[in-house]
Amino acid sequence: MKFANKMAAGAGAVGLALFAALPVWAQEAATAVAAPAAPAAEAAKPVANPGNNAWMMTSTVLVLLMILPGLALFYGGLTRTKNMLSTMTQIGAAACLAMLIWVMYGYGLAFGPEGNQFIAWGKFFLAGVNADSTAATFTDEVISEYVFISFQMTFAAITLALVLGSVVERMKFSAVMVFGAIWLTIVYFPIAHMVWAGGGLFFEMGALDFAGGTVVHINAGVSALVAALILGKRIGYTKEIMAPHSLTLTMVGTGLLWVGWFGFNAGSALEANGSAGLAMINTFVATASAGLFWMLAERAGGHKPSALGFCSGIIAGLVAVTPAAGNSGPFGAILLGAVASIVCYFAVTKLKTKLGYDDSLDAFGIHGIGGMIGAIGTAVTMLTAIGGPAGDDYDLGSQLVTQVSAVATTIVWSTVGTVVAIYVAKLLTGLRVSEEVEREGLDLGEHGERAYNY
Repeated sequence: MKFANKMAAGAGAVGLALFAALPVWAQEAATAVAAPAAPAAEAAKPVANPGNNAWMMTSTVLVLLMILPGLALFYGGLTRTKNMLSTMTQIGAAACLAMLIWVMYGYGLAFGPEGNQFIAWGKFFLAGVNADSTAATFTDEVISEYVFISFQMTFAAITLALVLGSVVERMKFSAVMVFGAIWLTIVYFPIAHMVWAGGGLFFEMGALDFAGGTVVHINAGVSALVAALILGKRIGYTKEIMAPHSLTLTMVGTGLLWVGWFGFNAGSALEANGSAGLAMINTFVATASAGLFWMLAERAGGHKPSALGFCSGIIAGLVAVTPAAGNSGPFGAILLGAVASIVCYFAVTKLKTKLGYDDSLDAFGIHGIGGMIGAIGTAVTMLTAIGGPAGDDYDLGSQLVTQVSAVATTIVWSTVGTVVAIYVAKLLTGLRVSEEVEREGLDLGEHGERAYNY
């Protein structure tokens, strides 16, 4: 074949190939032209930022660390040997109960798509939620709704567990479970909605609560005091030595709580951003300040600076900085931690003795009082004069009124709800263990086992 013939044959083959490809090219061209119009709605659908999702998943696990083993060891070490396991078991079981109730209807009552100022509804049993569902943050970003649900679930779990610090060593396990189910429903879920959900009473008022000063600490602390008053004092209270059986375990629990609290506070930014970083450094310095100032208060009171005081100060600082974590500069946080620590010290050592109530592990003295100091003090830490993030138009007086109103409403709501929950539990279970079981210890009397078998 001559060269010219070869060229003609080659051109013919190319021509046939191009002709065969024309339908494909035409289809691709038509698709390219139609593409912007067809999937427009799908393209506008928000997608969770993987980095924020990863941070929030980490924060959620950190809050779980606060409960088990953190709070369990902290509270367990503070009780007497014969009640250590019962204390830890109540905390663990109460947390599990809260988790199950949360996914059944708690999330819907707190963050449902419909509602009013006091409660929400919808998404019961997580209806309509799937792997593609998203939840809003404080910017135009979104995170996976399953992650948000899990994060908020751990808050409900630890808040119920905190309440138990005032009633350990004398409350029946069955009563704890009944009380917990009712208390979550009529106290925790409504307060969480009012503070953190759009349309909620405190949210619309502009109340500042970055990570749960009202929802978690005032709520738990006030409820703890009410429950302790109704339950009554432990046998031998003020007459027998009821010293902590293992401050070593309490110190370990304190450390775990502090570590986990970074998920609690920095995680409440809902993103891995500068706000989370601010909450993180504030959680460091406010806590460090409070731990040292509690020991200084002990020294000023004529006592030796103690390990128990250090641990108590650490928790007081963590509690106080919770609502202010993203609403304060580092030096405002240091000041807040110091003030809260000193006030909580006097609440635990003086106020409780004077009033004579038996708050076994000082849930009210630290979480209740510390939460109030933090919630009200957050209005002050916002000031730019001490490094706060407030703008030039910030009205301190107005914000203080809002903060005090939120605190007062939470106190009233928690008190009434706890009275209802505790009396229903008493009606159904008898509430308190027998004198024989209390003297023997709840480890054996309620669970048939000992913390230590020598």
